Amino acid sequence: MKNNQALNILEGFDKNGFRDNLIHWFQQEQRMLPWRKDQDPYKVWVSEIMLQQTKVDTVIPYFHNFINQFPTPDDLAEADEQQVLKAWEGLGYYSRARNLQTAVKEVVSSYNGKVPDNEKELGDLKGVGPYTRGAILSIAYDIPSPAVDGNVMRVLSRILMVEEDIAKPAARKVFEGLVRELISEDDPSSFNQGLMELGALVCTPKNPSCLLCPVQSHCRAFGEGKETLLPIKSSKKKQKNIPYLALLIRNEEGEVLIQQRPDQGLLANLWEFPMVPLQEVDKANVQDWCWEQYGLNLSMYQTIDHIKHTFSHIIWDMEVMEGVVKNGENTYARAQFVKKENLSEYPFPVSHQKILKHI
Repeated sequence: MKNNQALNILEGFDKNGFRDNLIHWFQQEQRMLPWRKDQDPYKVWVSEIMLQQTKVDTVIPYFHNFINQFPTPDDLAEADEQQVLKAWEGLGYYSRARNLQTAVKEVVSSYNGKVPDNEKELGDLKGVGPYTRGAILSIAYDIPSPAVDGNVMRVLSRILMVEEDIAKPAARKVFEGLVRELISEDDPSSFNQGLMELGALVCTPKNPSCLLCPVQSHCRAFGEGKETLLPIKSSKKKQKNIPYLALLIRNEEGEVLIQQRPDQGLLANLWEFPMVPLQEVDKANVQDWCWEQYGLNLSMYQTIDHIKHTFSHIIWDMEVMEGVVKNGENTYARAQFVKKENLSEYPFPVSHQKILKHI
């Protein structure tokens, strides 16, 4: 079925010329990235999940390490979740890793370890949204399926002068319709990756390098001098600041108290140092809170650090304080004392990795 809105936007646009210029440029100028060495759908999948919310340079060493530990879907499906989270440690957005493993388990059990090559089966897997689905189908299987993320929306909003607010979910449908009309049937892999690469290297969010752009002659925004005014993107809601007191607690053996976060929600199943919610607990009552929470009577020492960590929707404002156990036994089921030399075995979020340096 033809997308009428896409057809209206593309009226008078040189689709063939744009397509050819983009693919030729990508084949000449693409970066040599490890997941581009072959068209292994599993590797493409892992790379695309890692690249969500994360820069390419950061992802490369993580990708090598992850594929070395879990070279096939079977290896990832059989791995312990804590090992997977440890391999992901520092990348953030840990639900990506958990969803990836859950989906890979389904691929192993339902599809004999072969990543599905159709939109329905692939899109039904946990954590595989429209963008990831399109990327896997086009890059690994040469199927002309749109892979539209913020990068692609920015590029096409400039080239085609699309004045949709890309922060709104409805905009994605518009751009998916445009890609379906534009994508190369012969080389969808190079087309989709070309759009991504163009957004990463040339058509950047600020100060796009228009004079170096291989499709500049097709760009409507450049032609009208409006390339820096697009895309239109409404601002996010302001992040909420949440204060915590993070506790570095040692017992008389020098072991350190850590706890596992709940198995649902933010940073699920990762490990952390005890966190006192200062919106609920007065700082003067921290020792009473620790007695109630852990069954431990503490002597508190000085503040040793102040850490701010920003998530997409909240900011953790963490004062870090040392304490030692005077008496009592830990009664909190998800907490345990660990020898300092064994702490490296546990996956910690970045915010709490910053506390490890004080041990």
